[in-house]
Amino acid sequence: MSCSENTIADAADPLEALDDRIAAQAFRRLVRHLRHRHDAQNIELMGLAGFCRNCLADWIRDAGFDGDKEAARALIHGMPSAEWKQRFHREATEEQLARMAESLKLNGGTH
Repeated sequence: MSCSENTIADAADPLEALDDRIAAQAFRRLVRHLRHRHDAQNIELMGLAGFCRNCLADWIRDAGFDGDKEAARALIHGMPSAEWKQRFHREATEEQLARMAESLKLNGGTH
């Protein structure tokens, strides 16, 4: 499953004034943190925050990353997504799937 961000940027939002170098450093730190925390399953991230590692891969593609979906996922996961899934993925429970579905409703019509 994937999601996409709310792409409506408000010019008055201070986030828009954040220097891209600073934003890029923060993004890389987030990705490295998620690479370290394999115990945080994508389904759990989706249930809590409505996005996951695969969403980040989609977002970099939306932002202009030249690679395909698999290349973007490998970049975010730090390894091919099939390897990540084989090493770290656990099957989602019915409760996790339900929590994710409810969480995605909060994404403002995007997922």
